[in-house]
Amino acid sequence: MELQNNKSVAELRAVLRQQVVTLEPADFEPLALGIFRFQAEYNHIYRDYIRHLGIDPLRINALTEIPFLPIQFFKNHRVTTGHSSDASVVFQSSGTTGQSTSSHHLYDEPLYKAISNRIFQQNYGGPDRFHILALLPSYLERNNSSLVYMMQHFIEESGSEYSGFYLNDTVEMLRQLRQLAADPDGKGVLLLGVTFALLDLAESNFDLNFLKNIEHFTVMDTGGMKGRRKELLREEVHDILTGSLGVPVIHSEYGMTELLSQGYSQGNGLFTPGYSMRILLRDINDPFAISDHNLSSSKTGGINVIDLANLDTCSFIETQDLGRFGEKPGTFYVMGRFDNSDIRGCNLMVL
Repeated sequence: MELQNNKSVAELRAVLRQQVVTLEPADFEPLALGIFRFQAEYNHIYRDYIRHLGIDPLRINALTEIPFLPIQFFKNHRVTTGHSSDASVVFQSSGTTGQSTSSHHLYDEPLYKAISNRIFQQNYGGPDRFHILALLPSYLERNNSSLVYMMQHFIEESGSEYSGFYLNDTVEMLRQLRQLAADPDGKGVLLLGVTFALLDLAESNFDLNFLKNIEHFTVMDTGGMKGRRKELLREEVHDILTGSLGVPVIHSEYGMTELLSQGYSQGNGLFTPGYSMRILLRDINDPFAISDHNLSSSKTGGINVIDLANLDTCSFIETQDLGRFGEKPGTFYVMGRFDNSDIRGCNLMVL
């Protein structure tokens, strides 16, 4: 897709936005290349980065040739494409004392909600199929979390009187779950929580045996110890949770402040990226050697994310996560983080 120079930035964006909303899998690469050229021209941070690399955007013809912006830029710069006005929402990552945090400016709330809905729908059906109970204490203690924003939207979409956030009121949450176990209405129950809070629940003195009686019960781990507990392998965490919460597998969400799309795992740590998302891997020793899903599934590399939902910021992010491809094309595992990277609230259990 070539940019049409006779159109304004707003007109170009409107065309790309509509294509993101209606995207089908076969159109992902041409649309990603179109968004790359749009952002390479109208995102001054990304444009300068590409220029310093000596890369001509017009010579980029494949996803593996695209330069990915290191995620650290979101800590020190306002990463935006074609916007000079203030964003309607600014998401900020969590961080321990002394750490700098990332900021992500959201200019199009309806687009974010529509994409998040479609990704959730493709994995689980609509939020209205669930009672959604969110156990996110560390996120609720601040008011600018992208995860809380998304879950608030899903809770509203669920239309359930049982759906809601539970900061420190475990007793009330368990009361709601007991009622759902005793009086099922056919809807599923989704208990979503940050890792340390789910572990605290699993290892508490509360009687949790009744959870086994809840029909269509899903437990989803969003990652993150937040300095509250010792870091554990994902397998260790999920063994504890399945043993105590009465479910065969633990689901997971892969997301972070710098991404507006999500990936979901329905067990065993294998993630499927959202329709607006593509995972590539870069060589650990050469960040510009990038491979698509045809790379051997046994090889570990740095995770690069193409996120077309980031239309107004940057869609091409070099994360500090380590991963490998799954056996099914497009799927991936998260293996850990690069050394000396900040520990953040995305779905990672440090190796």
